[in-house]
Amino acid sequence: MRYGFIKAAAATPEIRVADCSYNAGQTVKLMREAAEKGVKLLVFPELCITGYTCSDLFLQRRLLDGALTALRTVMEASRKLSLLTVAGLPLTVEDKLYNCAAVIFQGEILGVVPKTNLPNYNEFYEKRHFVPAPAENTVCRLFGKEVPFGSKLLFCCDTLSELKVAVEICEDLWSPIPPSNYHALAGATIIANPSASNEVIGKDAYRKELVGGQSGRLVCGYIYASAGEGESTTDLVFSGHNLIAENGAILAESRLFHNSLTISELDVQRLSGERRRLSSFPAVQDEGYQRIYFSLPVEKTNLTRIIDPRPFIPSEQSALKNRCETILSIQSLGLKKRLEHSRAKTAVVGISGGLDSTLALCVTARAMDLLNRPRTDIIAITMPCFGTTQRTKSNAEILAQRLGVTLERVDIAKQVLQHFEDIGHSPDDQDVTFENAQARTRTLVLMDWANQTGGLVIGTGDLSELALGWATYNGDHMSMYGVNASIPKTLIRHLVSYEAEKLDDPRLKEVLMDILDTPVSPELLPAKDGEISQKTEDLVGPYELHDFYLYYAIRWGFSPAKVYHLARLAFDGAYDQETIFKWLKTFYRRFFNQQFKRSCLPDGPKVGSVTLSPRGDWRMPSDASSALWLKELDELSEQE
Repeated sequence: MRYGFIKAAAATPEIRVADCSYNAGQTVKLMREAAEKGVKLLVFPELCITGYTCSDLFLQRRLLDGALTALRTVMEASRKLSLLTVAGLPLTVEDKLYNCAAVIFQGEILGVVPKTNLPNYNEFYEKRHFVPAPAENTVCRLFGKEVPFGSKLLFCCDTLSELKVAVEICEDLWSPIPPSNYHALAGATIIANPSASNEVIGKDAYRKELVGGQSGRLVCGYIYASAGEGESTTDLVFSGHNLIAENGAILAESRLFHNSLTISELDVQRLSGERRRLSSFPAVQDEGYQRIYFSLPVEKTNLTRIIDPRPFIPSEQSALKNRCETILSIQSLGLKKRLEHSRAKTAVVGISGGLDSTLALCVTARAMDLLNRPRTDIIAITMPCFGTTQRTKSNAEILAQRLGVTLERVDIAKQVLQHFEDIGHSPDDQDVTFENAQARTRTLVLMDWANQTGGLVIGTGDLSELALGWATYNGDHMSMYGVNASIPKTLIRHLVSYEAEKLDDPRLKEVLMDILDTPVSPELLPAKDGEISQKTEDLVGPYELHDFYLYYAIRWGFSPAKVYHLARLAFDGAYDQETIFKWLKTFYRRFFNQQFKRSCLPDGPKVGSVTLSPRGDWRMPSDASSALWLKELDELSEQE
């Protein structure tokens, strides 16, 4: 419940067809097991109290009475459980039989949802027994009380405002216009689907795509609980294929032909935030809907879902390779268009022997290849100064030579010293002026070289640096087209590695691998014993932490406390909580303070869901205050 997480489960009990008492016992058993595991929302299969395959037995009064008795058993068992339960049964209302899902909470039936779309084709013949849900909500009488009855019911938690549950049943999802479409528009953030989907070859893959796709279209959580072992095998076999999805991603999936309790956690705060962000997701349209409230205790939810410490990097190798190729294609095609449009004669790239400039040069080489132009039209300029090491200088030069681009060397030390003399700055004072004068001099060289050759300066700065403002204003901050502007530092490593793996040139591959092993540094302070003395991550913090913060704080809009909570889970064993907290505070402080640099960024291609372009995904006043965010962290620190 804290931070918007609700632990949910899809349960497939082992049943006996038409043995309602036995089925109730199995249902209660799984309810108690789920409650012990912290589950707050539990969904059972379609008609699980009787069995889906009862066929004409559904027309027997004895079975229907047995189902009601079993429902009472389940209802009574729920009395001491803090668990919202959805269970399927046949129910007679006004002399018509409905395929229903009862929503049960702490000894009460909160509502009953009948199935809207009844399949009556191939192996299905539900219209033989059931009628579809009425167009409008009404009431039914159960155990001496009137209970809301209809397809337009929203079950809302008054202790977690973002938690709103609605129900559709099996075929409803497979129909052209599923009821869940309307449920989501009415405000439902979680859809529960009690189902009885028999298994045939290939159906599991389609079912998975259907559930995942619907959760993505509706920006919701989706719990799909299907019938399994115990159903009649006269002509059909049921696999108990349970699925839990969130906004297009499958969080949990059961094994086929294995009755189980499938558990994960749904982040309803995340879903609500995404709906706020998407202007195409309309305002609530809940005409005809009835809201039914329940209360869950606000308590910590132990997460079983994976919190990936590297959210920008796919864990599966083939997916990572595909992503790298796609990103490189986006970068190079974007640059190709810009070079064509501007009729640039050259592309000018400042190379340092570091990761960012290496990637920018590789992308520029791809763009020239796409234009069928010689790589010699690329001018790679190395500009050594006080902090440049032989290692980075050598790597930069070899890289340019092996890629076949034009290499130029401009030693800027003399120019920088003259600048210090002009402004009355002592070279012994190695302050921010000492550092930034070098960065701005390099940009001046690049811009003027581009002017001389009719070219464009290609920017090398990455997304992580932009988020932290780790760039010299009007220095490396500025270019004519920034190819790396929406790529985080953690991903840049993989892009360079991907390029290296494809090479047939062993010398070039060797250089790229050494660049990957080189500490990230602006090299603006003098080297010590020939080694890099200024390591960026020692100054601003580990990039893997900052990229994690960037993803959850900016892409999803999570509160600082929630970001901290997730970071502690994701980096458990890698960083202690003090380190995580320290750099999180640095992230928020720098992100707010450095917005003025992002407000005047050059153009650059968007490659992922997180980008900070002032013309696109991120618009923020340069003088916005970070007080609220830092206050939450300070209060969190006091609580710890």
